[in-house]
Amino acid sequence: MRDFPSCSGENGVQIADSSSSNVGKIAQNLVICIYRCRIRGRTCLITVTWTKNLMGQCVTVGVDDSCNRSLCKVEIKPWLFTKRKGSKNLEAYSCNIDVFWDLSSAKFGSSPEPLGGFYVGVVVDKEMALLLGDMKKEAFRKTNAAPSSSLGAVFIGKKEHVFGKRTFATKAQFSGDGKTHDLVIECDTSISDPCLVVRVDGKTLMQVKRLHWKFRGNDTIIVNRISVEVLWDVHSWFFGLPSSPGNAVFMFRTCQSVEKTWSFTQVPTSSKPQSFGFSLILYAWKNE
Repeated sequence: MRDFPSCSGENGVQIADSSSSNVGKIAQNLVICIYRCRIRGRTCLITVTWTKNLMGQCVTVGVDDSCNRSLCKVEIKPWLFTKRKGSKNLEAYSCNIDVFWDLSSAKFGSSPEPLGGFYVGVVVDKEMALLLGDMKKEAFRKTNAAPSSSLGAVFIGKKEHVFGKRTFATKAQFSGDGKTHDLVIECDTSISDPCLVVRVDGKTLMQVKRLHWKFRGNDTIIVNRISVEVLWDVHSWFFGLPSSPGNAVFMFRTCQSVEKTWSFTQVPTSSKPQSFGFSLILYAWKNE
């Protein structure tokens, strides 16, 4: 496997070019979550981007069509300004889209994505299409929105930058039941014969030995009877420039995905539960 393939079309997201970038690690501290929904009978994407850098933290909520063209977007910078709660009215397909947020009590860890004490809601035609956070009662009371019967967004993709010395941890969702799993990648590149280990909920599901020779590859793991394809590229960890070692790239993709593509923004047209596919892309940076 010479390199990660990528989709060069309008829907494509390149995932293998980050290791060659000269952008600093701090500037790359972001989490992108993508949800599929339907607006006025059209399949759309809601993209929520959480960012943290030297200037502070912000969240961007955007709505795109199925061809990944932007329809509307709002950027919230509560830590740079005073607007930690509020709303913004947008328009797409001749309907009103309202974004509501309350981040005044948000709790954060090392990730730009909050742990709790917040809500971000997207209301379409007075129905709650997407609701994030643990303050759901407050969100419904503030928005006066009805629970969605047909607009409910489905979580289909996540892209995240993770940092560590030999262990990289995050949360992952591999099925449509909403269950979240603890995902850990371990690799000690300082030893002579490093091994790549993938654990889910504390259980070792994959080991790659002789990693110097197998720095790119793919395998399949089973998580709760669901097949998950794992692809990795750790070339930069071993062969990157000392002044700019770069990052490794990992992808976890459920094998139910309708489209066998590296682009996790490729949207299945079917809304049936069996067409659920989830992709997680991780950019793993080594802390010196």
